[in-house]
Amino acid sequence: MVEVTIIRHGQANTGARDEKSYDKLSDLGHQQARWLGEVLREQKPFDHLIAGGMRRQQETAQGLALPDLDMQIDPRLNELNYFGLAESMKQRNGVEIPDDLASFVAHVPQLLTRWQAGDMCDHLETYEDFRTRCLDAVRDAARGHSRPVLVSSTGVIATLTAEALGLDMMMKTKVFLKVMNTSVHRFIWENDSLHLAQYGAVPHLDVPGREHARTYG
Repeated sequence: MVEVTIIRHGQANTGARDEKSYDKLSDLGHQQARWLGEVLREQKPFDHLIAGGMRRQQETAQGLALPDLDMQIDPRLNELNYFGLAESMKQRNGVEIPDDLASFVAHVPQLLTRWQAGDMCDHLETYEDFRTRCLDAVRDAARGHSRPVLVSSTGVIATLTAEALGLDMMMKTKVFLKVMNTSVHRFIWENDSLHLAQYGAVPHLDVPGREHARTYG
């Protein structure tokens, strides 16, 4: 039995209309990572730090400043290609890419449902391939280490949570929309099976005066 901790990256460049523009932490995102690092350094040490291949994930991992750990990169922890999927859905189904929070909340369930059904352009990663790489990344982290911490993104965390709890797609979309920046999630990998032990903890933000830092972007 191995406990695998997964952290969502800090606040990125919210309002971006493409992946390149989005993929960097805001000033608040850097601060969120530093605050979380202060909490984690007071806990039982991790034995491995693994981040996805995206800039926002690596900047978050570095901001944690966990002692005696060199960051390893595993691109299987990369986020789903939201902008690519959204463009595909626009081309195939005429669904406009959202430009505000309300339209984004309405857009996500459509996007994930169509993606799972295979209704996307052929050049994009399939839903099943994404699901498989998420599980493989956690499986390998658990097999190789005794207390790994991973830094990833909403889609990965929502997929793992849905897998552990047996959630259908509509319930998964609710999880997807409520993964807070730098939230902490703990999974147990046991007998080649995934179990959820903790979801969405933000002890570093449960402090008076930090309400503004409870973000989702």
